[in-house]
Amino acid sequence: MTSSFIAIDWGTTNRRSYRIESGAVADTWRDDKGVLAMVGGDWAGEVAAIRARHGDLPVLIAGMAGSNRGWREAAYVDCPASLDSLAAAIAWIEPRRTGIVPGVAQRAPDPDVMRGEEVQLLGAVAAGLVPADALLCQPGTHCKWAEMRGGALAGFATAMTGEIFALLKGHSLLAPQLAGAVADGAPFRDGVRRAARGDLTTALFGVRAATLLGQRSEAESAAYASGLLIGSDVAARAVEGAPVHILADPALGGLYAAAVDTLGGRSHLVDSHAAFVAGITALMERIS
Repeated sequence: MTSSFIAIDWGTTNRRSYRIESGAVADTWRDDKGVLAMVGGDWAGEVAAIRARHGDLPVLIAGMAGSNRGWREAAYVDCPASLDSLAAAIAWIEPRRTGIVPGVAQRAPDPDVMRGEEVQLLGAVAAGLVPADALLCQPGTHCKWAEMRGGALAGFATAMTGEIFALLKGHSLLAPQLAGAVADGAPFRDGVRRAARGDLTTALFGVRAATLLGQRSEAESAAYASGLLIGSDVAARAVEGAPVHILADPALGGLYAAAVDTLGGRSHLVDSHAAFVAGITALMERIS
């Protein structure tokens, strides 16, 4: 095992780097130099700058740096995907010095892809944060729902929940009603319960109608609309009485946990950063 190395979680809009020593984070840094900010940029120079900050160490990169918009495309590994199959498909910029973790593809029943989330998912199992057979949820702009079987990523689905909310908030007929805060509470949970009845697009138009008719205040409408979207997502996948392990920060993870619990599931919040560190460390162990 390489006892010290640098891990980079290189996303679309942000990136986070870690100096990892014997499986623990010794230093971390976050900035807004995601893949979109790197168009035409000096990838090698950026990695050199990260080494200057954290030390002259091997670097393992996860996320969108391996996409067709990134530094070098790292071909997808098909489901079922494991830490071993990811490690075998590392795209090396410099052999054993700078590598990019591949994403994961699902071919059937519905085509889907991910980059970066697979490290958290497999890391959560490797660290014992979730069972080897479990339903995992990663909320975000594009929410991932993953089925783990025997510790491997057996299949997954992506829901555009966060992006749709942002589009509604910024560009839709509902925008004037969606300026309020989103938090767990009665309006949010009312939206979750309404979503479970189906017919999401009709329910969304009802956000405007309810304010016009004086049945809901504009201050509550954003939370209700968020409940509709998250509730629709949860209702499609969570099973009553079954556990759902949610890898997220406490704020967004708390909303998903509330939705799961409201619809009869059993939510369990998991530290997504700990899962990433466990996953990227397990990968480095396999390639060192």
